[in-house]
Amino acid sequence: MTTIDTIEQLEAIYGPTNEASLVKVADHVTEQYRAFVEASPFVALATSGPEGLDCSPRGDRPGFVRMLDAQTLVMPDRKGNNRCDSLRNIVRDPRAAFLFLIPGSGNCLRVNGRARLSIDPELLASLAEEGKPPRSAIVLTTEAVYFQCARAIVRSRLWDPDVQIDPRSLPTAGQILACMSQNRVGGEAYDREWPERAKASLW
Repeated sequence: MTTIDTIEQLEAIYGPTNEASLVKVADHVTEQYRAFVEASPFVALATSGPEGLDCSPRGDRPGFVRMLDAQTLVMPDRKGNNRCDSLRNIVRDPRAAFLFLIPGSGNCLRVNGRARLSIDPELLASLAEEGKPPRSAIVLTTEAVYFQCARAIVRSRLWDPDVQIDPRSLPTAGQILACMSQNRVGGEAYDREWPERAKASLW
């Protein structure tokens, strides 16, 4: 296998970065970029730690990531599986990134920065849903904010209902858990009970 091993090799293949890719970068959330933050119900959270990298899906009602100011974003940490992979990483390495997706939009928004975890009671109370505050909030100080080229979303036809996959064609969570645990956990009961369990524990 022939590989690229130096920056010089990489640049010789891809050439110079075009101007549009550079001028779109801000160190803060501009008013135009704010529109993406406020419309997004889904964010991929990227973090780094001693064990390696992690990318975690985060979703909530549109605008669930709030702006404290133009250089500070706050994301509530809602109920999940308690692995805390992303949170463990942030405690040890503050480098983090948010990738905002907006259903129907060809563009997404990337925000790179440095994160910390807050348990400030007033902040958590302001992020409550259904009367339930998050246990913590991720506070991101922005370093680079820019929209991402739309080609990936166009190529993937991400929002096109004509190419949506029937979930029944994929293994269920219960089936995966049963296989991985030699049937100690998971199975049909897990799948059957999941909708009500999720409904009761969203926040």
